[in-house]
Amino acid sequence: MLTKLARILPNRRMACRLSVSAFLATSSLPAMSAVADNDAVLASPDGFEECKLQLQEKAIAAGVSAKTAQDVMTGVKHVDRVIELDRRQPEFTTTFADYLNRRVNDSRVNKGRELIREHRELLARVTRETGVPAPYLVAFWGLETNFGSYFGKMSVPDSLTTLACDARRSSFFTEQLIAALRIIDEGAIPVEQMEGSWAGAMGHVQFMPTVFLKHAVDADGDGRRDLWNSLPDAMMSAGRFLESMNWDGEYRWGREVLLPKSFDYSMADGRRLELDKWRKLGITDAFGKPLGRENITAALIVPAGHEGPAFLAYHNFKVIMGWNRSEFYAIAVGHLADRIAGAGMLQNPPPEDAPALSRNTVLELQAALNERGYDAGKPDGITGPATRSAIRKFQHDEGMIADGFPGQELLDRLKIGN
Repeated sequence: MLTKLARILPNRRMACRLSVSAFLATSSLPAMSAVADNDAVLASPDGFEECKLQLQEKAIAAGVSAKTAQDVMTGVKHVDRVIELDRRQPEFTTTFADYLNRRVNDSRVNKGRELIREHRELLARVTRETGVPAPYLVAFWGLETNFGSYFGKMSVPDSLTTLACDARRSSFFTEQLIAALRIIDEGAIPVEQMEGSWAGAMGHVQFMPTVFLKHAVDADGDGRRDLWNSLPDAMMSAGRFLESMNWDGEYRWGREVLLPKSFDYSMADGRRLELDKWRKLGITDAFGKPLGRENITAALIVPAGHEGPAFLAYHNFKVIMGWNRSEFYAIAVGHLADRIAGAGMLQNPPPEDAPALSRNTVLELQAALNERGYDAGKPDGITGPATRSAIRKFQHDEGMIADGFPGQELLDRLKIGN
């Protein structure tokens, strides 16, 4: 079986081709108006009850039956733990090494290979109909719920109402809550069984409610879209979602590469270049062999800075980030899919001693950069594109390697944490 699986991986001499024969926690969705204005953070139990009533009215106005809206919202409870978890998501508070090693390991790789064999016919059907190869479907499944072993134990209505009544992302979670009420309305799942993650993601592949409404399908023909109890529904829904974001079945997600010693790391700024241009800059595959000459574009990513691995990310990398907008997550999905399909470990694993930055540390870093004239944007505690750009400019001016990575040397120079 592994021999067959290996055929879907590119030859080491090829840049990125992947045969079709051989998948959020948020997606980009239109926002609704907020439940309340920006100071909607709950100050008292009475505030939460008032917010619940406003949400109930909004749901009914959006087409949810009055009975469902009232029955569900009457029993909803505020969950302090949800707010705590929202403030420290692992994609933003852990190192790349820790994140990747916890999610892509031998145990998960072996389990993924076993499940591909067990569900060969189902996964082949999903691939035929959506163009998404089985290793990717299984990789999403593995990262989202450890292959269906843990869906989350939190009430989805409780979690979503708690977040909708919090100022940080009130509009987004108001929309998610109304979608969840619609799912209950259609009979997909009883409210008492609608459990999921702290953020409201549900089922085998942890769809947010709006994604469920738009992309979940009834693949087993029982008349319900059931992502909790039907693996055919879950896998086909995952494939349909990725297909809707223009998954390219002819190419892989990206690949590990090697950079020349004199490489200008400022080019790892999100720009997309033709593969041949990266090749001419001295980039090779992870084994030191020339990149192929396919007519595609790629972006260079160095998630752990110049001392860690480098990747060229193709179109499907952007598709994966449509599922979850974290580069760490997208790399983990792609690497796990490669490993399940027969590939080995990274040739240049990420360093284990990189500092793990809390949101408060990143806020301090952003403020320090802004004070010195390096525009990191409004401090938000997340090392996004604006912060990385400011870091690169500071590093360049300080004679450092301008990789945009907030390593210990950068923190020391800015006197962060001293």
